[in-house]
Amino acid sequence: MDPAVVALDIGGTAIKAALLDRDLTELAVLRQPTARALGGHTTAAAVAEQVVAITAELTGGRAPAGVGVVVPGIVDGGVAHYSSNLGWRDVPFEAILAERLGVPVAFDHDVRAGGLAEATAGAARGVVNCAFLPVGTGIAVAIMIDGKPYAAGGYAGEIGHADVGHGLPCPCGAVGCLEAVASASAIGRRYAERTGRPDEGARVVVDAARAGDPDATAIFDEAVDALARGLRLLTTVVAPEVVVLGGGLFGAGEFLMEPVRRALAGYLTFQRPPELRVAELGDRAGCLGAGLLAWQVTDAARLGA
Repeated sequence: MDPAVVALDIGGTAIKAALLDRDLTELAVLRQPTARALGGHTTAAAVAEQVVAITAELTGGRAPAGVGVVVPGIVDGGVAHYSSNLGWRDVPFEAILAERLGVPVAFDHDVRAGGLAEATAGAARGVVNCAFLPVGTGIAVAIMIDGKPYAAGGYAGEIGHADVGHGLPCPCGAVGCLEAVASASAIGRRYAERTGRPDEGARVVVDAARAGDPDATAIFDEAVDALARGLRLLTTVVAPEVVVLGGGLFGAGEFLMEPVRRALAGYLTFQRPPELRVAELGDRAGCLGAGLLAWQVTDAARLGA
């Protein structure tokens, strides 16, 4: 088998995995539910066993050149300091996997890895100062400065908990948080609360707003305004040349992008406006980023040998 790495994007409910060559060509892919131990909890031990099994399945039992794994939360130095989606605190997952797999292992944050992938092979390729902001269950941003991801001990990028001025409570304990009105989960939930209908997700709300539903339009407009305020903060502090916007919500294309651009322009005064682009890699970004990280640690181990 030609050299290849295994890349895994581990979420609270599902794992996306791929066998990737150096050009990030997907030689094999699979998805499966994230492992649950007894009692239904997602433990590091259960997930480590699953990673070993997935690696063997993707490679036919042969050792890959390396393995890259990404998860949500506060991740730095090979440790998941806090991952609410997985229920982990201070888990040294990189070391656990390295011992189990016996190959170089990279372990990092899912959004940061997605930003690396979009900057390397996606909508921001060739741009050294850029940001990747996916809108999903939560909102975080990956920041690339001079071509390198900025982590700050794993705490950088939590823009979803920046106060954008709406005054509503957030589950984090603060008020005014961006993701409390603009995340996909918030949009679906707030529309359901406003109308008394079941929560069918953000895309249903966007489609209803496109059709002229006044309740959906109000929720949509509040999300657009919050996103623009968050982007104003990002633009003022970091000044990215390009911001890549991702997540299923931006499948709406220009129906969402155009009002966000317009609202952001209205909030900027002296700042350099970033170019807003729709992500190209979709939900593959985290997995491809994990693959890039795997190749980095594999090459570093080979050069150090």
